[in-house]
Amino acid sequence: MVYTVFGLFLVPISSEFGWPRSAVSLVLLILAISGALSYPIVGRIIDRYGARRVIIPGLLAFAASVALVSATTSNAAHFYLTYALLGVTAAVPSSVMYTKVIAGWFDRNRGFALGFAGGVGNGTGAAIAPVFVAILIANYGWRGAHLGIALTIIAIGLPTLFFLLRDPPAKRLAENAAGEGVTLAVARRTPTFWIILVAIALGAGCMTAVFAHVVPMLVDRDISMERAISILVTFSMVTAFWQVGVGFILDRFPRPWIAAPFYIAAIVGLILLEASSSYTTLLLAGFLMGLGLGTEYGVLPYFLSRYFGVRHYGAISGMVYGVVVLVQGLTPFLMDLDFDLNGNYRIAIITVCVAMLISAYLLTRLKPFQLLSR
Repeated sequence: MVYTVFGLFLVPISSEFGWPRSAVSLVLLILAISGALSYPIVGRIIDRYGARRVIIPGLLAFAASVALVSATTSNAAHFYLTYALLGVTAAVPSSVMYTKVIAGWFDRNRGFALGFAGGVGNGTGAAIAPVFVAILIANYGWRGAHLGIALTIIAIGLPTLFFLLRDPPAKRLAENAAGEGVTLAVARRTPTFWIILVAIALGAGCMTAVFAHVVPMLVDRDISMERAISILVTFSMVTAFWQVGVGFILDRFPRPWIAAPFYIAAIVGLILLEASSSYTTLLLAGFLMGLGLGTEYGVLPYFLSRYFGVRHYGAISGMVYGVVVLVQGLTPFLMDLDFDLNGNYRIAIITVCVAMLISAYLLTRLKPFQLLSR
């Protein structure tokens, strides 16, 4: 409801305020910085007090922050401060905080469970959101759309969390080997931690930036808004459901390098997105990029829980996701800076392809899954 629809708000906000696109997309960097600072703190709080006590009030704060965006003005400080608050509150009911709960409940089929919850849940929402928000913008403008998003978060999220969210009991964790685990300080001293962090941050950061720019990239080439959104939805849906697929594969073929080929698929998709104007080819591009982004989102919580356990998962994942979100905020800004300077995204796309190649190589350097000890 924030990152996945940002491309729809980019042009309307830029036009109303008379700002270059990079000035608007700078808020993604602000979101990332505030989120990066908040994730480790929220993770530690959830480790200590449990997810339910923290996430439910956090959802209400997040919805209120989204609503506040509708009241922003062309005063840059006001605009950016509003998004800084949004980044802090968004860290609480974020998908990473749910992964600790899921990893605690599931062991043998953890990859499938993480993929299903994160992919089908978060991903389907990301696929529906652009269509829903496009309708809101068309009827109520970008300000009214933010109010509609806030109401939707409360109407769907609050009752779902209140009636269904439960922390895994201590007995369940005791039966689960992953209930053990190392502290963040120990994890940071291992090469595995840094390989995962760099590989996923680069890959997810770059592909999320592309995701946020699919619509403006295509509309700039005179492709209709309807077709551009359908390609974005394809990207979203494949991202969603492939998280389930890659989780299922990891449960049955637990080798970390299995993720690398799908990074290459994303590179091919990005090249097709830039080089072709054929609607069929562009849909294929969205499909291939979805394989890459779905893999990146799907493997991260699985990798962290398998290598480091879930006892201190909140603190460890909070730091890793904080860096990932920071990169996700920086890369869209750099893409729009490239556009403002050169009138296109060509240099940015080449850079993304190189970064994805580096990420794929790093994944092949990971050792087989084994819970690390102190």
